[in-house]
Amino acid sequence: MKKTNPPRTATALEYDGYRAPRVTAQGEDALADKILKLADEHDIPIRRDPKLAALLSQVDIGDEIPALLYVAVAEALAFAYTLQDELNWIEPE
Repeated sequence: MKKTNPPRTATALEYDGYRAPRVTAQGEDALADKILKLADEHDIPIRRDPKLAALLSQVDIGDEIPALLYVAVAEALAFAYTLQDELNWIEPE
């Protein structure tokens, strides 16, 4: 039996600090690549976590993430904020 690779997935989240994070974009394969490229072009940190990505892919665009994912997404956001702070700190003026 031939083993197939799961599709590449990407999910973009928006978090305003007041409500639960909301899914703003998601896609598989070529669309996932476009989402990642846009994130990179806009210096948005990317966290590669296939298990979390698979769970987030089940959330509809525009919906807030379910409470079950709060901790995992909080860890991803903390990673993104920390990375963004480090990048801002080392950027030349």
